[in-house]
Amino acid sequence: KELLEMEGNQITLDSLEKGTDNPAFSFEGEERHYEECGGPCSESQEQRREGKGRFSSYCRKALQPASKAKHFCKAHAKVLRRVVLGLLGVAYLCYFIAACYLNFQRALALVVMTAVVVFFICWNIFKKHCGAKVLLLLRPVGKCFQKSWPWLKWLLWVALLAGLIVWLALDTGRNPEQLVSLGGFCFLVLFLFACSKHHGAVSWRAVFWGLGLEFLFGLFVLRTTPGTQAFQWLGDQIQYFLGYTTAGSSFVFGNTLIEEVFAFQTLPIIVFFSCVMSILYYLGVMQWLILKISWLLQVSMGTTATETLSVAGNIFVGQTEAPLLIRPYLADMTLSEIHAVMTGGFSTIAGSVMGAYISFGIDAASLIAASVMAAPCALAMAKLVYPEVEESKFKGKASIRLSRGEERNILEAASNGAATSVVLVANIAANLIAFLAVLEFINAALRWFGEMVDIEGLTFQVICSYVLMPVAFLMGADWADSPLVAELLGIKIFLNEFVAYQQLATYKKNRLMGLEEWDGNRKQWISERAESITTFALCGFANLSSIGITLGGLASMVPQRKGDLASVVLRALLTGICVSMLNACLAGLLHVPTQVGDCAMFFGTTNFSSTSYTMYTCCKQLFASAVLQNGTLSFTGSWAEQAESVVWLRECCGYYNHTSCAG
Repeated sequence: KELLEMEGNQITLDSLEKGTDNPAFSFEGEERHYEECGGPCSESQEQRREGKGRFSSYCRKALQPASKAKHFCKAHAKVLRRVVLGLLGVAYLCYFIAACYLNFQRALALVVMTAVVVFFICWNIFKKHCGAKVLLLLRPVGKCFQKSWPWLKWLLWVALLAGLIVWLALDTGRNPEQLVSLGGFCFLVLFLFACSKHHGAVSWRAVFWGLGLEFLFGLFVLRTTPGTQAFQWLGDQIQYFLGYTTAGSSFVFGNTLIEEVFAFQTLPIIVFFSCVMSILYYLGVMQWLILKISWLLQVSMGTTATETLSVAGNIFVGQTEAPLLIRPYLADMTLSEIHAVMTGGFSTIAGSVMGAYISFGIDAASLIAASVMAAPCALAMAKLVYPEVEESKFKGKASIRLSRGEERNILEAASNGAATSVVLVANIAANLIAFLAVLEFINAALRWFGEMVDIEGLTFQVICSYVLMPVAFLMGADWADSPLVAELLGIKIFLNEFVAYQQLATYKKNRLMGLEEWDGNRKQWISERAESITTFALCGFANLSSIGITLGGLASMVPQRKGDLASVVLRALLTGICVSMLNACLAGLLHVPTQVGDCAMFFGTTNFSSTSYTMYTCCKQLFASAVLQNGTLSFTGSWAEQAESVVWLRECCGYYNHTSCAG
């Protein structure tokens, strides 16, 4: 009864608007108390009652303007929204004009971002108001195109194939080593077809469109000037952005620790990146981007909305986070669709750990390109290895609704993102400790077994370098670099890509420092081409430890399908490994060697106080032109015309060994 009375006495906004007093200050409570006392208890109670009544009246009067303002805002919500947006638009336009007027070159990035946003806003407005009319006008053209499509389709395929063959013939004529990467690409596709679950049910439209999109995107990023500059700029901005992590980590851990200790230098980047991703999810930016990419893949490849959305999500998030986008639909998905979801997780890396790899010194543009290129390739190869033979419930579904999370404001989203990353950071740190320790134990055991039969220096890396060396060569690495590339591949597949990227970063650092390529029988670094190929080959979560992560994550979402998940996970792992290798083959096919430039000009401006890769390359050119006959040193080619060639040779001999240094 008391509970019902309390509910009846609760104050509401409507009661305030109507002028009803708060029951807490009303006379009903006083009258009840009056009755319980059997009459007036005292004069002071009468005075308090009068005071409370006056206070209630004052509160009601004070709240009346707020109530009227609320009514006004509700009645004119659309107009007010337009006014506020208009004012913000005018303010941004003034800022944009001022930025361009002061320094257009500096404001170029702002111009590009503004142009992209304006394009999509205009497109949405156009689609909303004129989309139906345009579709109605184009219907006759669409019908005519539909009738001609059966023969037009084959004509288009023949033209594309002929153009590709001509381009490859002209392009590989200048760099014949690219043909090895092309052969490796074809071999991997045929290998996956041989491993197909249902050879006769393969959707070749999905396969060819996926590989075509991967090739076109790779061509844009690696070969065209706008694509190369755009992704290089994007990579540079990400590096600058990740540099802000230092502000937080140096405050918590101190400058000494973040400069000297790996855990305090790299792992805080994951916390910061995860926080930013959570904010972007709360704002709906990531959902919008994922939906646009998935729409492109779905329309071109003919795949279902659920599997396409998950694979597109894997470009930005990890193998257990991406399936959360389609969690309500997992129970009804076919085995082929589940296989595609798993393959997408194995073929890409999460944006949070990408930040850590960039901090190692791995090229940011290559990592971004590899992750984006992997999406269409993963979907294509998933449909090649496990084609659809069931009737999907999502075949005719145009789109899937994405939630924006449960956070109530942007601060909660930032806090949740940072808190969630703690588990990931702890997992990475624990895995690194465990895997590196296990690797050292395995190497010690292998060395012991090898010494029993007089085999010195037998390690896990040596075994991988021999077993996977043909694969590394097929991807396009030089034969001399293939053992090291194969070693990194083995570490990635059997341990994890984090350890492999650390080792790759060491090789890259040695090259950029200008160290000798060979230190006795040990190679200290790999070529720039092999670096690019390896960066793409390692870009994926396809390793043995990820099987447990994938099964655990998906089984927690759909526990009733544990058997189905376990039946396809090994095929998905194999497909994910091959997808990364296909990306690497494409990187080898499209790689353009960096031109060193004029070495004489470089030597004329350098002080030889330290070494670099440019110095190493130029010294090698100088060594190759030096001729020592009967104690007389001479030079060939353009070096013969340089008066200071002998001085430069002496400086080079101070850092590098060569037979000409004996003279």
